[in-house]
Amino acid sequence: MSPGGPGGQHDGTVPAPRDRQRPPTAPSDQTASSGRAASPGRPASSGRTGRPPTTSRAEILAAARRLIDRDGWEALTIRRLAAETGVGATTLYHHVRDKDDLIVQLVNEHVDQVARPELPAGPRDRIIVAWTTIHDALAGWPWGAEVLTADGFLARLGDSALWFVETIVAGAVDHGCTRLQAVDLFRSIWYYTVGEILVRAHTVRRKDDIGDADSEFSLRALDASRYPHLAAIGDQWPARASLDLYPQVLHILVDGLLANATKKPR
Repeated sequence: MSPGGPGGQHDGTVPAPRDRQRPPTAPSDQTASSGRAASPGRPASSGRTGRPPTTSRAEILAAARRLIDRDGWEALTIRRLAAETGVGATTLYHHVRDKDDLIVQLVNEHVDQVARPELPAGPRDRIIVAWTTIHDALAGWPWGAEVLTADGFLARLGDSALWFVETIVAGAVDHGCTRLQAVDLFRSIWYYTVGEILVRAHTVRRKDDIGDADSEFSLRALDASRYPHLAAIGDQWPARASLDLYPQVLHILVDGLLANATKKPR
């Protein structure tokens, strides 16, 4: 006999199982699970709480420039840049591969802002104008020249920088060099240009570190019997070293390299 109402009579009503009685779901859970708006009086969750802010390439490069200007380019690391921008290092790696790639991007951006010079008609003069512009653009950014000291950097340059390289190579070819001789000319003057920039930059930094007095040197104390010419120069060497002779030396290098490449065999 089935259990039921009074007297064991079944009233036809099936009692609901206890596990069907569920407590009401909290409004925030309903919102998260169903995607419906939160109940009035509660702010809707954006779903982005705790995520790092979106950082653009321009913001990363601007932060890198600030860090370099403040602490020097040697202090630039991906970790410090992440702290400067307020994002994780993983976010930065979406935009840069490593420190060298970051500096190359900074150099490319810097050169993008350099006005292309008006080129003269003569190929030799075009070479000199292009090199002078490159030198002046990098002289204030020696850390940019530092990262471009390894062969293979050309493949990482942007259009603006490559325009200068093309101008120099084209000028050499138009003057009578073969393309490979034009490469030799470019590389030779590049070594001089980068070396001149870095020597001056490191000299300034050394003076900042130890002071002007300690950084000065003299050849006067040398044994004149062993080093007669150096001893005679004496105090004139550091004074001469401070002169900016890049324009004169550039002309000499260009003229000498072009003449050697195009001279007629005897």
